[in-house]
Amino acid sequence: METARDSDDQRHPLINIDRVIHAPARLMVLTSLYVVQSADFLFLMRSTGLTWGNLSTHLSKLEEAGYIALEKKFKGKKPHTMIRLTRSGRAAFREYKQSMQQVLNDLPN
Repeated sequence: METARDSDDQRHPLINIDRVIHAPARLMVLTSLYVVQSADFLFLMRSTGLTWGNLSTHLSKLEEAGYIALEKKFKGKKPHTMIRLTRSGRAAFREYKQSMQQVLNDLPN
């Protein structure tokens, strides 16, 4: 008789995928941040095509998860927000990337 523990090793690899990262909008943000040291809000808004409010909401979720850090300053009288991946955010994204690559590599041609 197979126990739940025995079947854990045979579960689909996507069962444990990081849902914070897996949301399409947050995935776009993280892929943009993964290749740079930091980016400003306008750059992310333009590169992802998200609206101001939508991007702000997704950045809040990523910040709550500890995946990004926001630095808010003023340039003259205009607000300027810089966003960067944290160490845990970079590690979580690497793990997500490896999981997705494994799933795709396991598919038959």
